[in-house]
Amino acid sequence: MAEFPLEVRIFHSLCILVIIALAYNVPFNYAIGLPLVSLISLVTLTIFSFLYYRSRYQGKIKSTMVVFTIVGNLLFLVNFIINSGTQGPTALLMGLCMFLIFCVVPKSQQRFWMLLNIAIVLTGTWVEYYYPKLIPNTYKSREDRYWDISSAYLVVVVVLYYTINYLRRNYDYERRSASIKAQSIEEKNIQIIAQNQELERINTEKNKLMSIIAHDLRSPLSNIQNYLELVTEYGLDTQERRMVESDLLKVTRRTIDMLGKLLVWSKAQMDGVNVKLSYISLKDALFNTLELEKSIALKKDIILTAQLDWDTRIIADADMLQLVIRNLLSNAIKFTAKGGEISMKAERAGNECRISITDNGVGISPKKLPELFSLRVSSTFGTDNEKGVGLGLLLCKEFTELQDGRIWAESEPMVGTTFFVAIPV
Repeated sequence: MAEFPLEVRIFHSLCILVIIALAYNVPFNYAIGLPLVSLISLVTLTIFSFLYYRSRYQGKIKSTMVVFTIVGNLLFLVNFIINSGTQGPTALLMGLCMFLIFCVVPKSQQRFWMLLNIAIVLTGTWVEYYYPKLIPNTYKSREDRYWDISSAYLVVVVVLYYTINYLRRNYDYERRSASIKAQSIEEKNIQIIAQNQELERINTEKNKLMSIIAHDLRSPLSNIQNYLELVTEYGLDTQERRMVESDLLKVTRRTIDMLGKLLVWSKAQMDGVNVKLSYISLKDALFNTLELEKSIALKKDIILTAQLDWDTRIIADADMLQLVIRNLLSNAIKFTAKGGEISMKAERAGNECRISITDNGVGISPKKLPELFSLRVSSTFGTDNEKGVGLGLLLCKEFTELQDGRIWAESEPMVGTTFFVAIPV
């Protein structure tokens, strides 16, 4: 019955209680010598059973309530006349009738039904007082009257008990439901606020990314254009041409590196990343990457050394881990001056393999460390005027965490920087 409003559920429950009471009343009144009252109770039982069916299963609720109240009042009026008036239990039952009516009828109708009930009771008592012959005493003995009033009192108490208990249970239920609903609304509001904040963050990152693309890619492309114009418009000797081509190659590589990072990051944001974790050795994962970065470091007169147990087995995505380490080594080379040193180590620490990359480059200021792995950090030029896109460390963080790893950095300006990557073994 949870699909009905509270008042209707109460009404249906009252119908059932009245039906039970009348079903008891039919044989009881017959037994104490009131066959007419018993017959009326039987007819009323049939009417109320039909009203319950009409409301509960046919959905005709409002009209059924009106018929219920009218029949209830008429029943007690007839019962007052044929069941000894004030000497019988009718007045007691009329009070119960009004209580039940107040529970189910709309608030706007309660005053009308109250006045009608009072009018019926006062009219009946007035008729009995002035015309006592019209309201005869139908009890055959004092014992019959005693049992009739006692049973009526018992019915009133039981109906009041179950009705009030039902009301209190439903009140508690409605209050709990309202509390849960309010809590749910509050949780949804918090969720909406969090989603809005996340959208604002994404929008800020998008604007930052667009700014990076517009600013950082414009510069190397302009350099390429300038070099090509220089080659086209001026006659250069072999040595000058080689210098221009060498610089052009550097700029082109940096631009391709920027575009590659942008492509990887954009794809990760739009499509997500498919992580393929497996047991791999450090040699299988990083040997080729390290050798490639060594050759790049040599061009800048930087010594790159490695102290690793190549047989150490880790749980990682080989491609992702290569990208992370390649970015960190490239950054170390970028911010280390010519003649500098970079060391890469790997050691087991509990359930992790901790890879560290240490350089003696320019270092990072304490203010920039907290924002190092986000789009909020601005890209800076390297010691050989190298320019980044500001996405490398963000990619490192996202890809490391996707492998259930951790990444952090320690740095001291003008002394050097160490990046740590911890991967499960």
